[in-house]
Amino acid sequence: MPPTFSEAQILATVAGFSWVLVRISALFVAMPVFAGHLVPAPVRVLLSLATSFLIWPILPAAPAVELFSLAGFLIDIQQFLIGLAMGFILQLAFAAIVFGGQSVAYAMGLGFASMVDPTTGIQVPVIAQFYQMLSILLFLTLDGHLLIIQLLAESFRTFPVGQFAPGQTALWDIVLWMGKVFAAGLLLSLPIVTALLIVNLGFGIATRAAPQLNIFSVGLPVSLLLGTLLMDLTLPDVLQLFSSFLDAAYQLIMRLF
Repeated sequence: MPPTFSEAQILATVAGFSWVLVRISALFVAMPVFAGHLVPAPVRVLLSLATSFLIWPILPAAPAVELFSLAGFLIDIQQFLIGLAMGFILQLAFAAIVFGGQSVAYAMGLGFASMVDPTTGIQVPVIAQFYQMLSILLFLTLDGHLLIIQLLAESFRTFPVGQFAPGQTALWDIVLWMGKVFAAGLLLSLPIVTALLIVNLGFGIATRAAPQLNIFSVGLPVSLLLGTLLMDLTLPDVLQLFSSFLDAAYQLIMRLF
């Protein structure tokens, strides 16, 4: 005789799977590489469904709450915010290297050379795009996408569905993490920006000493050449600093979730 399922059992199963899907989908909405226009929306939906099907059978049982109720709606919001916060923390690590690349581009005089960022859909300098592409390759090389999915699966055990409410400490940690983006971006671009600033000061002194010289025709090529050389010299340090900042993002996610 085939097994039979009651309506209550079917609704409970659908509710448990949907809450898992909401948290995972929110992560893929905000997660680097998969967010924005870089990955099509149908691909992200399929990845969310596949990840949910793989994780859901090994997770703790969902609370006995009706899906289409006020309590079920609040659980949906809770799961969405948890997944969104995890992806947002990781996304800020990439925002730091984009901020550093923008500072380098403006110092080199390439602020006007911009293109559409496929992850955000806004115009950013090509130097920032170059750093961002390298950071994405490093992220995938270090299996960062697999690590964040592992942390997501562990978050269901640490904070099961319907049993997590963020405290003031967690919210304050996320706010402080947002402030570290500017500090990390400044550290990424500080050597190049400082060197180009010294060169521009030298051009300014030369202009005051010999006003008849056309410094502007020489200043931009020299800034471009020196900036490109410094980018090549500092690239290993930039990637190492980004790797450490990415590790700090993972540590924050582990501490909060």
